[in-house]
Amino acid sequence: MKYDKKLLFLVNPNAGKANIKNHLAYITDLFVRNGYLVTLYTTQPEDDLAEITVELLGREDYDLLVCSGGDGTLNHVINGLLHLDSPPRLGYIPAGTTNDFAVSFALPKNPSRAADVIMNGVPTPFDAGKFMDDRYFAYVAAFGAFIDVSFDTPQDAKNTWGKAAYLMEGVKRLPSLHPHHIRLEYDGGVIEDEILLGIISNSPYVAGMPVGKINAACMNDGIMEVVLLKDPHNALELGPVISKFLAGELDKNRIYSLKSRKVHITSPDDILWTLDGERGGTFSDVKIENVPNALEIIAMPEGTRKK
Repeated sequence: MKYDKKLLFLVNPNAGKANIKNHLAYITDLFVRNGYLVTLYTTQPEDDLAEITVELLGREDYDLLVCSGGDGTLNHVINGLLHLDSPPRLGYIPAGTTNDFAVSFALPKNPSRAADVIMNGVPTPFDAGKFMDDRYFAYVAAFGAFIDVSFDTPQDAKNTWGKAAYLMEGVKRLPSLHPHHIRLEYDGGVIEDEILLGIISNSPYVAGMPVGKINAACMNDGIMEVVLLKDPHNALELGPVISKFLAGELDKNRIYSLKSRKVHITSPDDILWTLDGERGGTFSDVKIENVPNALEIIAMPEGTRKK
C-alpha cells in the first residue's frame, strides 16, 4: 500500500472512562487503510500538550492531526495548532465526560464511529476565541459560579456519575456563591452590574447544558455569544434562577444576552476564569476576541449529522 499522507494521532488514554483503549486497533487500522502513515502519541500526565503539539508538528509535515480526549485535551491541542503558521486539519474523537465541542458538531460518542466520520467527512471551519494575548479556547471562556467545578471534580467521580458528578459538585458550592462587579464593553455598548456567572462562547452547549441556545450560538459565524447571569440578591431566588439558566431559558430580568466580536471585561477584583473547562488564571482586566475560521475540523455535512 502506498502511504501518500501523514497523520498524527494524539490520544489521552485516560480521558473519561478510558474507553478509547478498546478502539485503538480499529481506529489505527482504519487510518492506515485510508492511505495514512500514522504516528501515535499517548499523552502523559506531565505533558504540556500545546507544546507537544507544536513540537511534533514541527518535525513532520502532517496532513491531518487527530486528537482523542475530553474538552481539556482539545483545548491544549488547539492552543498548539493556533501557534503555527499553517496548522493541519483537525479530527476529533471525543472521549471526555461532557464533550461540549463534539456535541456542537454532532460528532458520535462512539470512538470508532467518530473515526469513520474523520475519514468520510468534510472540512468544516470553526471559530476560536482568543483570550488575552496568547491563549485560545475552542468554545467557551467563563467566570463566576460553578466554573471551577469542571477542573475540581475528581476523575473517579466523573467516571462513576458522568455529568451528574458536576451537578453534585456544584451543589456543594451553593452556600459560598457570590457575584462579581464587572464592567463589560462590547460592540456597541457597555454593561456594568453584579454578575453571578459569565459565559463567552460560540457553542450551543456548555458543561452539557444548552445555555448557548439562549442566543442561538453558532460555531462559525465570526461572533461570540455573551450570557451574563445577574445576582439574584437573595437565596430564595437563586435556585429557580440557576435552574432556568442551565435549561437554556431566557429570563430578561435576570440574564443579559448579546453578541459581539470582542469583549473587554474589568473588575475591581481578580476573577478566576476557565477556558474549555481548564484553569485560565485570575485577572481583573480581560480582553477576548473571536478568531473567525481559525481552524478546520472534519465533520459530516450539516444536513447529515446525527448525534
